[in-house]
Amino acid sequence: MTARAYWLAWSQIPGVGTILLKRLHEQFGCVSVAWEADAVDLETVEGIGWQTVEVILKERQKLDPELLLEQHEQANPHFWTPADPDYPRWLFEIPDPPSVLYYRGQVERLENQGMTPTVAIVGTRSPTDYGRRWTRRLSSTLAQVGFTIVSGLAEGIDTEAHQSCLAVGGRTIAVLGTGVDVVYPYFNRGLSKQIAKQGLLVSEYPAGTQPDRVHFPRRNRIIAGLCQATLVIEAPQKSGSLITARLANEYGRDVYVLPGTLDNPKARGCLQMLSQGAQLILGESQLLEMLNALPRLGQSTLQQPTTEQLSLLSSPGRSHPAPVAEPANLEPELQQVLQAVAAEPVSLDLIVQNAGLATSAVLSALTRLELMGLVSELPGMRYQRG
Repeated sequence: MTARAYWLAWSQIPGVGTILLKRLHEQFGCVSVAWEADAVDLETVEGIGWQTVEVILKERQKLDPELLLEQHEQANPHFWTPADPDYPRWLFEIPDPPSVLYYRGQVERLENQGMTPTVAIVGTRSPTDYGRRWTRRLSSTLAQVGFTIVSGLAEGIDTEAHQSCLAVGGRTIAVLGTGVDVVYPYFNRGLSKQIAKQGLLVSEYPAGTQPDRVHFPRRNRIIAGLCQATLVIEAPQKSGSLITARLANEYGRDVYVLPGTLDNPKARGCLQMLSQGAQLILGESQLLEMLNALPRLGQSTLQQPTTEQLSLLSSPGRSHPAPVAEPANLEPELQQVLQAVAAEPVSLDLIVQNAGLATSAVLSALTRLELMGLVSELPGMRYQRG
């Protein structure tokens, strides 16, 4: 409890960011010891000059770490510090881990201890049909064999990755640039609730924190830090996804890139990364083979795909997993959406109108139906049976 209180207290000191706090921990062995250090000892820490020392000496006199912790827990009952055994071990390996990580949802201790493999899937907010399709394929395939899928709950690739994972009963983590009680973008509020029931939402920002443009680039390091590998689906040359990939590379984690075409501006960032040494994604079976070779912090919970599954994944004509449910066995909402899809291509707007459901609910249902092999998506957000 004492160490936890001091991680929180240090996070309140102006000028002491996550990098300096990690250095204080490493130099003094414990942040509670660093809290009592005098000016001379503090100045021996790389990055701490006399001006910062003066701020530290002044500000820590105003704080009672134990009282601060008690007050903070009332507004934020669910959070970890690096002193807590459930703080994600992969995340603490990076140079600037969050001193406080808030969470909402279902905690998996094996995941936090680095025993469950975690993979980030990131990309543009306005993907092509190709990008959406491959996000679904990769996310659902990895989820079905035991990977936890990590992304940022943003529009586009992030949303597709989370939804596809949930649709096959997988586990996903959303890293937010807001408090865990604030949903952004707002249209993903339904998805956020699903993730809280089946996965986890995390953030370094306390409850009530609203969207701010500076928060989102910062959260990218958490996405990369939580994962052993990062997959970039589609990314233009100026993209937050490239920041995530660069950070993952700096942390010594693998980076995989889906190849795109030269005339697609949303693929130019991916092509640039490939020219710089990122690994090429050539299909699900090839990707699984490479990911299986990643180091683990403990015994992996990864399920090895069967020969039959690998054969299916590598078959040239595959566009979705084999059907796992018949229409008669579908949940009512899925049946409602399936009935709104005809044998001929139908637009998303018409499906929404005929199904009488919210657009977000219809999109989620369509994703699940596609993964079951009951619906196919066509260019232009059109769908048809089979």
